[in-house]
Amino acid sequence: MCSSQPARLAAGGHRAAGSSTAVLFASSDMEPPDFEAMNLTVKPASPAFPLCEEWREGAEGSLFHLANILLFLGFMGGSGFYGLLYLFTFLTLGFFCSSLWAWSDPCTMDTFLWTFVLFLACLAQALYIAYKLRSLTFDKDFEELYNCMFKKLGVSLSHFGRIVSSSDGAVHTLEKGQCFAVEGKTAIDKLSVLLSGRICVTVNGEFLHYIYPFQFLDSPEWDSLRPSEEGIFQVTLHADHQCRYVAWRRKKLYLLFAKHRFIARIFALLVRNDIAEKVYSLSDKAFDKAGHRYDLRLPSYCHMPGPELERAHDPLEVPVPGERTA
Repeated sequence: MCSSQPARLAAGGHRAAGSSTAVLFASSDMEPPDFEAMNLTVKPASPAFPLCEEWREGAEGSLFHLANILLFLGFMGGSGFYGLLYLFTFLTLGFFCSSLWAWSDPCTMDTFLWTFVLFLACLAQALYIAYKLRSLTFDKDFEELYNCMFKKLGVSLSHFGRIVSSSDGAVHTLEKGQCFAVEGKTAIDKLSVLLSGRICVTVNGEFLHYIYPFQFLDSPEWDSLRPSEEGIFQVTLHADHQCRYVAWRRKKLYLLFAKHRFIARIFALLVRNDIAEKVYSLSDKAFDKAGHRYDLRLPSYCHMPGPELERAHDPLEVPVPGERTA
């Protein structure tokens, strides 16, 4: 019985080997799989942005082109209040046309919202600038003062508005024969500009020169004192005709200079230029007892006698002084 058991095991092993060999031959006779029949297709990845399936045959409407033209013109605006008003006015019109164009297309709701918000922002800015310009309108006297003295130096209307505010916007009047300052009595406590009329300047009763419109009345006195110093006029100023002038108090003007250095530099330039013009005009009237003309800018140097200089017809010809010596 024991001998028959190994025989059965051996027979089972031969049967297993035979079955595995059969499976091997069977697998070698199989055909490759048909992948097309299995429908194993790979779908292409969708693009990140939607593709344009069909181009429009015609151009956009007139509102679209008008909006872009207005925006182009708006961005050509300059600086200053008027330049900003020009800029935001055209931007307002441009974004308004863009909003109308976006509203006509129901698929561009986000475009409509953005252009409409930009339209409101530009409209608000344009109205604000217009309001500021309205508040910066001045009387006729101050407009002439700005055009004649400050505009050519690049002073903006906002800076000039601060200058006018420091003078309280008041224009003073001098009747004919009335004195603006009296020699040795009137304190130097302001800076003034003549707007109309003519002022006569004298010292010890002798005539020095005239002051004409848009010239300072007291520029030498102003420049001769420091902010902490006080002084009095050394000349008398009286009106030859009815005169109008604007004045700035020293304390207010120095406070304005402390806040705005640009305005301080503008006034320093105007005052010193006015002093130079007055000194130059006085040089033509300064003669000594011998008739020689003095240059007040160079006191040690004198020119030819006044009568001989007036008789010289050629401006390039220097008259011979004869026996006189300089």
